[in-house]
Amino acid sequence: MKDLAAIALFAVLVGCAPLVTTSGVALNFVMMALYACLLAQAWNILGGFGGQFSFGHALFFGTGAYTQAIAQLHGINPWIALPLALAASAGVGLFVGALSFRYGLKGSYFALVTLAFAEVFRVLAVSVPFTGAGVGLMVPLRESAANMQFASRAGYLWLVLSLVTVALLVSAWLRHSRFGAWLQAVRDNEDAARAVGVNPFRVKLAAIGLSGALMGAGGAFYVQVFQYIDPGIAYGPSTSVEALVAAIVGGLGTLWGPVLGALVLHLLADVTRNLFGQLPGINMVIYGVVLVAIVMFLPRGIAGMGVPARWRRGKAPRDGHG
Repeated sequence: MKDLAAIALFAVLVGCAPLVTTSGVALNFVMMALYACLLAQAWNILGGFGGQFSFGHALFFGTGAYTQAIAQLHGINPWIALPLALAASAGVGLFVGALSFRYGLKGSYFALVTLAFAEVFRVLAVSVPFTGAGVGLMVPLRESAANMQFASRAGYLWLVLSLVTVALLVSAWLRHSRFGAWLQAVRDNEDAARAVGVNPFRVKLAAIGLSGALMGAGGAFYVQVFQYIDPGIAYGPSTSVEALVAAIVGGLGTLWGPVLGALVLHLLADVTRNLFGQLPGINMVIYGVVLVAIVMFLPRGIAGMGVPARWRRGKAPRDGHG
């Protein structure tokens, strides 16, 4: 109940932002910070609670984005396209997980496999015509709430806030449910979990499907905001990096860690963009420096004090074994 109350309070306070200010800059900052939080929460389900580090979560992001865009170009309403995008991303997650976990891939091997799949999908998106090939797809502008295209940033803020709230509820469920206990047991020690009757393959498969669905929601939201997607945006490494770094900086396997990590990194990105705008890519350098500093001096992240006691063994798991 404490988690649910905290999530409700968070949703109400952030949801009141458009009532407090009409500044487009401020609302855009909150909206994009929530967007980064959604990506981090999606990655945290598999990488934090499940201990399966992925370097290719853009695979699920891009699948959701393209599904959302293609559905609209074929006359499907965006509100109907959204669950289709989530289902497509979850399906890709189940496919990748079935191949990877069936053969016992974990740690760096699993991370590289997800990165490879993201690159394969990027090449395919460049090659096939229904994705617009290298040119990409542009969604027609038909501004209305019924078409999920809002006249102001407030509408998009409430939309992404609802998605983040769902992600927070899923994370809270993982903290207290039997499935969440199974997932964390698999993260800590697969052999011990198997010995007490947990099926690691099925548990990890469910986790990657759930993680993929939420990442696909981030891709669908991106398409609605910017009305454009191309292979580089959809399956490029920057999205994967943004998701994993925010989760690691905030605190792996925690409820509010991804929120804190996304906020800190988004603030850093804005500050560095304003100060060093003439140096492209500087935000990625800052991300790297922050990540190294966190791993060295605060291995459990900003929200590390809230990590369950069984993780307090000197350092957070880094290789997928717990």
